[in-house]
Amino acid sequence: MDRSPSLLAALASAAVPGLDPVSVEALPSLPGQSFDVAFVEDQEHRRWVVRAPRTEVAGAEMDRAVVLLGLLARRLPFAVPAPRGFVGLETGGRAAVYPYLPGHPLELASLPHGPGLAADLGRAIGALHNTDPALFEEAGLPAYDADAYRTRRLAELDRAAETGRVPTALLTRWEGALEDVALWRFAATATHGDLTGEEVLAVFDDPRDASTGRVKALTGWEDAKVADPADDFAALVAEAPAAAVETVLEAYAHVRVERPDPNLLVRARLSAELRMLSRLMDALARKDVPAVEVLSTQLRRLDDAVHAAEDLGDDDYRRTSLAPVTVRPRPTPPPALVVDDDDEDELPEVGDVTERRTGLG
Repeated sequence: MDRSPSLLAALASAAVPGLDPVSVEALPSLPGQSFDVAFVEDQEHRRWVVRAPRTEVAGAEMDRAVVLLGLLARRLPFAVPAPRGFVGLETGGRAAVYPYLPGHPLELASLPHGPGLAADLGRAIGALHNTDPALFEEAGLPAYDADAYRTRRLAELDRAAETGRVPTALLTRWEGALEDVALWRFAATATHGDLTGEEVLAVFDDPRDASTGRVKALTGWEDAKVADPADDFAALVAEAPAAAVETVLEAYAHVRVERPDPNLLVRARLSAELRMLSRLMDALARKDVPAVEVLSTQLRRLDDAVHAAEDLGDDDYRRTSLAPVTVRPRPTPPPALVVDDDDEDELPEVGDVTERRTGLG
């Protein structure tokens, strides 16, 4: 259902004692969205966000996320939404009201490389991935090890294949990647689960200088789980410039407690492609014919793009292949020359050796 801005403002007032709305701005309603969202300003010029779930599933996801965020709030170097109040809904469930978090959503396509925002994004993701997975499990969120997550992905692919809407070549590409166990060797990690630019709020000391930017907050935690760390890089590898991806990964690796696995970016690329399937299945479930047609067209275009793209070889930030990355062994250094002090005087001069090897002596 679409809730009016005035109703959402009334929900905010009922949820937070002393909140007297003077203005309200509701986000546009989109097909398939899980929440009605509005921004409310009160008489004291405080800004609030009210989120009312549209379905029972969305309400249950929000409630689990609320528990998680209470556990994470003081453990992360950035802010997370912290609800100040709740109010029951006539349709069941409850709406939550949060203080407004300042910041601008990231435009990943314009993310600059080098020190500043890209590096801080890498550190922020690293801090999240260093979180004890037990906190997520305590909040009742799903937890998967590498093999269970791979199996889950395969089951999702099988369901999508039954729709007849996915190009055969893409199905083959994805099935090959999901069945290649060499790709799926990672430590199960606490993840955001849906980390796009919209969920990253950034602030700048100087709006004209990206190097002064930093991550202020992460929002939208309903898909959080213990799973593949690559999922939190899916939007990044799909949208950001290669140099920015490299900066993010370098900063991320520097702060991580565990060394990132070599196929992190490959699975991130796979995750980005598979998100099209999730959107397609959601559109089919709600019988949204126009959305199904749009997503089917996007899948055909992806199929064409994958076939047309030339793999750029060893550049892991730009490659399109889903084959596992080959880890190059470090070259073995030559054995050190041990010189006995007693024999120092017996070593031949360089010129003598040259003459013997060339036959000039």
